[in-house]
Amino acid sequence: MKIHSVIGGGGVKLHVCEWGKADAPAILFIHGWSQNHLCWRKQYESELADAFRLVDFDLRGHGMSEAPEAQQQYTEPKPWADDIAAIVGQLGLNRPVLVGWSYAGFIICDYVRAYGQDAIAGINFVGAAVTLDRAAFGVLIGPGFLDHVPGATAGDDFPSNVQAIRDFVQGCTARPLPRDEYEVALCWNIVVAPRVRSALVTRAINSDDVLTMLKRPVLMTQGRSDTVVLPAMGDHILKTCPTSAASWYRETGHAPFIEDSSRFNRELADFVRKATTS
Repeated sequence: MKIHSVIGGGGVKLHVCEWGKADAPAILFIHGWSQNHLCWRKQYESELADAFRLVDFDLRGHGMSEAPEAQQQYTEPKPWADDIAAIVGQLGLNRPVLVGWSYAGFIICDYVRAYGQDAIAGINFVGAAVTLDRAAFGVLIGPGFLDHVPGATAGDDFPSNVQAIRDFVQGCTARPLPRDEYEVALCWNIVVAPRVRSALVTRAINSDDVLTMLKRPVLMTQGRSDTVVLPAMGDHILKTCPTSAASWYRETGHAPFIEDSSRFNRELADFVRKATTS
């Protein structure tokens, strides 16, 4: 593993990790709300590292990246777009495939809206959200997220933070994770400050403008049993994005790359090979 310190939007220092072959097609993994780069462990410790250049990082305010105080560092689209552009540029990633889980769907769309799609080869939306407003609540965004937001964002109530994050992590998979995996996931979730979690969900986002103009190939990966980002969100991506194709996972929740990592890694490898050679 190589560790990089990349200066992202607004001068925020991002913790970036790299595995695999430096001269191979690049994959940039982007995690979701209250998560951490460690969530991609079943990818960077797999055979994907033998064939590709794998890069992932902690979002601003998460993990080992800096957490700026100003709320606009999280609520405006430009810092998120600039973070992705900085990683692609400073690491010299040649037409990477962007893999975005959950909240990272918004971030990928922020990037494409600001910088276009010429510098990337494709996008894999994984249980990804692309719309965030009250109309989406209960229709596109489910109780696996909405039920836990109040407790997870209560800045003066740590016991509520703990209980909400425990329940949220448990609800991310259709079947319980092994105890060790659950405990590690709980740790990387709880270290994110409630103010950061809160700022992220105050955004009002509609990414249809980006989805309709995408020309790069898009793979929409979604669990049929996802209660965090509902399968209807995947259907929306498929209906809105003309270059999208679907990979549905039965009896799988919000984290197909964890719940069925062998299938996910195989499909991702095939997608990257096709996207980077077309």
